[in-house]
Amino acid sequence: MHCDFDRTIDRRHSDSAKWCRYEEDVLPLWVADMDFAAPPAVIDALRERVHHGVFGYCRQPSELNEVIQARLAQLYDWRVRAEDIFLIPGVMRGVNLACHAVGQPGDDIMVEPPVYTPLLLAPANAQRQCVTVPLIEESRRYTHDFDALEQAVTQHTSMVLLCNPHNPVGRVFDQAELTQLAEICLRHNLIICTDEIHGDIIYEGHRHIPIASLDPEIAQRTITFFAPSKTYNIAGLSCSVGVVQNPDLRAQLEAARGGLVSNVNVLGLTAMLAAYTDGPDWLDSLLHYLQGNRDYLHQEISEHMPTIGCSPVEGTFLAWLDCRDSGIQINPHTFFLERARVALNDGAGFGEGGEGFVRLNFGCPRATLIEALRRMRAAMETIQRP
Repeated sequence: MHCDFDRTIDRRHSDSAKWCRYEEDVLPLWVADMDFAAPPAVIDALRERVHHGVFGYCRQPSELNEVIQARLAQLYDWRVRAEDIFLIPGVMRGVNLACHAVGQPGDDIMVEPPVYTPLLLAPANAQRQCVTVPLIEESRRYTHDFDALEQAVTQHTSMVLLCNPHNPVGRVFDQAELTQLAEICLRHNLIICTDEIHGDIIYEGHRHIPIASLDPEIAQRTITFFAPSKTYNIAGLSCSVGVVQNPDLRAQLEAARGGLVSNVNVLGLTAMLAAYTDGPDWLDSLLHYLQGNRDYLHQEISEHMPTIGCSPVEGTFLAWLDCRDSGIQINPHTFFLERARVALNDGAGFGEGGEGFVRLNFGCPRATLIEALRRMRAAMETIQRP
């Protein structure tokens, strides 16, 4: 399928949070929002729905659950029932809902930094304690600290928040890692709430495995959230999916949801159905393009900015750059913003282990990435070496 991912789309005049946060001479490679148009099938479906002209209260399309079920079965051999599926306007709304629904106020919820900032904030939003168990970094590759996880469990621990594929470190956890994590949770009767929003953005040599698909016993203790939003660049339409195969746990979530968390809006439903039905060929082209961007980024960093480390990106369109040994004397986010006019995410915002890092979003036309890295390289060349 031919897709013009090289096309530059003017987003500065579209109220884009990504492009309007900084001055016009700044290239924004920060928030996890790609600069590509959504798939033509999604745009056509939205255009047809808008042309209808009436936007009253809507119900979920009858075929949507069947599409989601078929997709999970085909991709992961994961069989879920229609009643196991519910829709929610955003994965982070789902994670916060889970924090309210599971356990009691004051309970501990374990999170593994450096990690997507809202996961660190969600426990406190529900009057729970956020207990951090940092990932282990070995040769720029991260994994779980299983011993520390087990030691951190107390009688007040109710849940573990998992991010897989991992934002920001780019890991796609393998079956052995997920199984060991699940076994810890089973031993201690913990619920697993997993953010799998980047589960479709996986590169060659890696495979996304929903942790709930490992085993029926694990599925009974798992709350899974995913979405077409990152995959098809429709995050602004707030359309996400929850899967809970334990009826009692699902009832807890529904009870906590009452009056607070709304349904997905009509355009979100339209976009989700079109993306999951007609988007696979477009996604194949996207992954090919993103992998090219990833490889170009790794090569440029390695050859021209060798004092910056780059963790292997197995999934997501986000690169985790280690600036601790780069000679940059100030916060690297500030350095690249001021000296290169490139906006990246400050690694410190991702919690323990993020200091001295920045996160770079390479979900953009190749020309944008080339220019951003040229600016960053020029800024690095101004650093005075001893």
